[in-house]
Amino acid sequence: MIDRKIIYNKNILIAVDESENARRAVSYVSQLLKGVKGLKVLILHVISQPEEDYFPTSVEKEKWLSKYKLKVDVMLENYRQMLIREGFDPGDVSVRSTLRYCPSMAECILAERDETEYSTIVVGRQGISRSEEFLFGSVSSKIVNHARNCTVWVVE
Repeated sequence: MIDRKIIYNKNILIAVDESENARRAVSYVSQLLKGVKGLKVLILHVISQPEEDYFPTSVEKEKWLSKYKLKVDVMLENYRQMLIREGFDPGDVSVRSTLRYCPSMAECILAERDETEYSTIVVGRQGISRSEEFLFGSVSSKIVNHARNCTVWVVE
């Protein structure tokens, strides 16, 4: 028998984007867990590193990245304020955006979870059809199937 040490803590990672499903995931956590003390929440957005030849010049790439990062920062702060309005301590809610090469967004989210050792991942269910999910897969499905040593909540 393999002895696996699983760390259970009150730390929740909410992976978000600009979708309505991500907003519902944040809202779900805020409603379900408001008033729970000692809970740390990280709201995470992964910025997928564009391919090398996506932009004609490095200047254009940096310009796009700078503009996109500002937009992401506003989105993350809005999600953070949602949690604070519901009673979360401001010191217990943090935000993070990270630029990573992502062969799969699910892989990047799981890698971030592994680095931060959060015990729960919360994601919104992608609004794609069954046939699209069959062809391309979905981020939430991949996270559910590949996550180890943590709990995954998929909010619809």
